[in-house]
Amino acid sequence: MSRGNAYGREYQKPEPFPRELAVLIVKKAVAIAEKFENQAIDQMTKDARRALQRGTDPAAIVKQLGL
Repeated sequence: MSRGNAYGREYQKPEPFPRELAVLIVKKAVAIAEKFENQAIDQMTKDARRALQRGTDPAAIVKQLGL
């Protein structure tokens, strides 16, 4: 007797995900994450410098940036 799912269709084993495609996806995700990280660092540094120039206490900057 064949196994079926709740809808009466035959169970189909999913094809394995191609390893090469998975590697390319991971590499792209890493590149995107690195770019985002660099942008975040630049923006937080710029914001902190502006705040310091306005006379903001460094401890307040730490709190505002969640550091």
